[in-house]
Amino acid sequence: MDEQGWLMPDMTLHFHVEPFAGANLQPEALAFNGIDPSNPLRGAVSEYEALHAIFKMVRKGIKDSGCSRAIMVAHNATFDHSFMMAAAERASLKRNPFHPFVTFDTAALSGLALGQTVLSKACLAAGMEFDGEKAHSALYDTERTAVLFCEIVNRWKRLGGWPLPLPTDK
Repeated sequence: MDEQGWLMPDMTLHFHVEPFAGANLQPEALAFNGIDPSNPLRGAVSEYEALHAIFKMVRKGIKDSGCSRAIMVAHNATFDHSFMMAAAERASLKRNPFHPFVTFDTAALSGLALGQTVLSKACLAAGMEFDGEKAHSALYDTERTAVLFCEIVNRWKRLGGWPLPLPTDK
């Protein structure tokens, strides 16, 4: 958030992650997304390495903001949150900075604020660019989701939603 209270994306981390033992890899999904999990050129890291770096960055953001927990923002947050929690458990990471159940789901927020729940349509309805050729790349979709969330929150602010008026003692 900037000095005037406008929300904007902060930092981005990007990893190719090795599948965990016993992962159910769907060949159709891998083909659709152009992923070859055995390709050494991916530079894939373990779930532990990726999550350790992500959690470290998030904990720094929490500290810098004076907060106690991070809230996951995702387009289908229930899926992403449960995936992240399970991965943290598999990696035996104990200091998970994310709230155990609170999320911001941009699919739901977009439905409310923009009348669209599909990421590409919601971005376009918000006046944002969306490149269908880049869609379904985890990095691209995550970046678009972050910008979309900021736009929805900032739109609320422009409509008078922030800051909330302080209660008066009368």
